[in-house]
Amino acid sequence: MPRSRQIARPAARSAATASATAGETEVLVTVRDLVRWGASRFGEAGLVFGHGTDNALDEAFHLVLHALHLPADVPAIYLEAHVTPRERAAALKLLRARVTTRKPAAYLLGHIEFCGLDFEVDENVLIPRSPIGELIRRGFAPWLRDEPARVLDLCTGSGCIGIACAATFENAEVDLADLSAKALAVARRNIEKHVLGNRVRAIKSDVFDGLVNEIYDLIVSNPPYVPNAEWKALAAEYRHEPKMALAAGDDGMDIVARILHDAPRHLSNDGWLVCEVGGSVAEFEARWPDLPVTWVEFEQDNGGSDAGVFIISRADLVENVK
Repeated sequence: MPRSRQIARPAARSAATASATAGETEVLVTVRDLVRWGASRFGEAGLVFGHGTDNALDEAFHLVLHALHLPADVPAIYLEAHVTPRERAAALKLLRARVTTRKPAAYLLGHIEFCGLDFEVDENVLIPRSPIGELIRRGFAPWLRDEPARVLDLCTGSGCIGIACAATFENAEVDLADLSAKALAVARRNIEKHVLGNRVRAIKSDVFDGLVNEIYDLIVSNPPYVPNAEWKALAAEYRHEPKMALAAGDDGMDIVARILHDAPRHLSNDGWLVCEVGGSVAEFEARWPDLPVTWVEFEQDNGGSDAGVFIISRADLVENVK
């Protein structure tokens, strides 16, 4: 979900920037040539980034390497390798699709890496990019002292957060909950992909409504948190993502309010709630100015302390949310 307010639509530009004469593209003979050409076209078209990459060069690099069936860590010397006409055509097709459709690269490729794991994605789920991935890698330290026995990934989408938790906590049982049947279908494929069917299950649930009597040591959620007016102003790349996973009322806090209210009934006595609100911290604090949440500090590339992820204990929720 977007973590910054700097994602409004850029000025409209002609889709013709994706086209080129045969003569222009025939001079593109190396992998590096294709990456440079793609980045130039992306800049010319005013594309917006934020779904795994934050700039035109990185996005073009990943698309070109995918088209050429090369790994992302390919040695730099191979960037000077010449491509065949068929390979050039495949790379150009993908680069042009990025411009003409404005779909984020992950949707064009059908997968993306999160927390060191590869996940299938399509336009029924958000593209994984949450800073919560860093918390997972840290084992939710220093808050969790023991490995949780049960974890809930609420508003799961692709299942990336819950599946990454299952990979980190090797004995934990993990539930992936979402209202969207199409999102849950993607999550189930990712469960199968990572061979976790014995410990991870996908459950249809409108927030906690489908989780009656379920108790967890850790609830992690990246819910919808974008104010309606802001959603309407999102760049085209973000509007390819499902609206129900983004927009959440006039201030973006409608689903967060339900999570805060009902989470205590689904947390163990020493349980914790981790929740992302991204760029809607001001809206959160306007609704709950005295709620004793801790805003998680992340490494700089994840937004420092401004990433908009909070953690709160069950005890503090019971005491402060009525």
